[in-house]
Amino acid sequence: MAIESNLDCRGMWSASADLSAKQFHFVKMSGNGTVDVCAAITDSPIGILQNNPTSGQAAIVAVAGLSKVVANATLAAGDIIGTSADAQADPIVNGVDVTVFICGQAVTAAAAGDTVEVELNITNTLAT
Repeated sequence: MAIESNLDCRGMWSASADLSAKQFHFVKMSGNGTVDVCAAITDSPIGILQNNPTSGQAAIVAVAGLSKVVANATLAAGDIIGTSADAQADPIVNGVDVTVFICGQAVTAAAAGDTVEVELNITNTLAT
């Protein structure tokens, strides 16, 4: 079971859509003070949604620390991750995935659809 620890969370943004089914997915800024789930691998995530807000409610977003996230594909412990087109964690391959942002590293292994532990580190740095 995935755990969370030493999370740096922000609660100052609101959901720009119904995110009640998107807990533990990557989110991006979608407007002035609002967040929405990432919808492309080239989106620049702000963090991982920790709660399940509906439109207009406060969105608690982890920006650093040991967090949970839903895996989009098979992940191995140590994989560098970024967002998938459906806001889940995808492994990043340096030299191949050069248009995606590095969001952290998988701490545990997971299959697609599983909730996995990741060391979240949103740097907005493109993979090289």
